Amino acid sequence: MLDRLAELDREFRDLEARLGDPDLIADQRRYQEVAKRYRELEPIVERSRRLRARRDDLAAAREMLAEADPSDREMLRAEVEEAEADIARLTDELRVLMLPRDPNADRNVIVEIRGAEGGEEANLFARDLFEMYRAFAARQGWTVEVLSTSVSDLGGFDEVVFALKGEGVWARMHLEAGPHRVQRVPVTESQGRIHTSSATVTVLPEAEEVDVQIDPADLRIDVYRSSGPGGQSVNTTDSAVRVTHLPTGTVVAVQDEKSQAQNKAKALAVLRARLLKAEQDRQAQEASAARRDQVGGGGRAEKVRTYNFKENRVTDHRIGLTVYKLDKVLAGELDEISDALVADEQARRLAAAT
Repeated sequence: MLDRLAELDREFRDLEARLGDPDLIADQRRYQEVAKRYRELEPIVERSRRLRARRDDLAAAREMLAEADPSDREMLRAEVEEAEADIARLTDELRVLMLPRDPNADRNVIVEIRGAEGGEEANLFARDLFEMYRAFAARQGWTVEVLSTSVSDLGGFDEVVFALKGEGVWARMHLEAGPHRVQRVPVTESQGRIHTSSATVTVLPEAEEVDVQIDPADLRIDVYRSSGPGGQSVNTTDSAVRVTHLPTGTVVAVQDEKSQAQNKAKALAVLRARLLKAEQDRQAQEASAARRDQVGGGGRAEKVRTYNFKENRVTDHRIGLTVYKLDKVLAGELDEISDALVADEQARRLAAAT
C-alpha cells in the first residue's frame, strides 16, 4: 500500500501544478476532469502524509524511549501508544478510501416511493417516508425536486418520484432502497387494532443524456388531461405526458407541471435513470448470480426496515440496529441509521477486498 500511496502523491502534486496552467483553465471540460481527479485524491494524500508523519513520530519516540531516564519513560510510552493508535486509524481510513470507487458515487439520485401491501394505509406510509427523506435532505444540505406524484384518496401517495441533488447523496440514499414496513393503528381502523403495511423505496442514479442514448424512434409519447387536484389549468388541458420506451416496455407518466414540455422533460429524466439502473443491474447480475433486487415483492414479510409506532421503534434488519426514536427519525433525524449503514457497507467492501 505504501508504494501505491507514493504514486498517488506524485499524481496529486502533478495535478496541483496543472490546475494553475492557463491553457488548461481555458479548456473548461478538461479542467473539470483534472479538478475532479484532484478532489478524489485530496483526502487520500492528506491522510497518507499524516500517516508518514506519525510513522516518523513513532520511530523517534521509540528511539528516545530506549535511551530515556526512568522519569521520562511513562510520557514516552504514552507518545508511542498514541502514535500507534493514529497509525492504525489512518491505515484503516486509507484502506476504505482506496477501495474501487462506486461508479455512481458522484451522481445525484431519483427516488421512487410506492404504497405496497396494506391498501390506503400503505399509501399514507409512502407519504410519511417522502416527508422523512425531504427532512433528511434538508439536514444534509441536499435539494429536493418532485418529479411526479399520484395522490391517493386519503392524501397518501400511490407513487411519488423525486430527485435529490447534493454532496454524497448516492452514498447514503442507495442504502435506503427496499421494502419498508410500518406497524401502527391506521386512521381507517375503528377497533384500534395494529396493522402491518409496507411501501417500497427504489433509488436510481440520475443519468445524463450522454450516459443513456435514447433513440426518439424508440419512444411513444402520449399526452392526456391531468387528473386529481390541480387548478390553474393543470387538470383542464392536455399537459400530462406518458412516455413508453418501446424496446423495454418501460413507462413513465408525469402530470404535475402545467406545461406539457416540462412534464415531458421530467418523464425523460426518470426514463434515463431507470434505463441506466437496468443496465447496471444487468452487468451486476452477470458478475454475481447472488444479487438481490432492491424492492423485492414489497410484501409484509420482506423488509429492510420496520417502523413500529406503539413502541416508538425503528429497526433496520440488515444490520440489526434498533433505535427508540421513531418520531425523530420520521422528522428527518436519520443520521444514526444512515451512518451505521454506510459503515457496514464499507466493512463488507473491505472484507471482500482482502
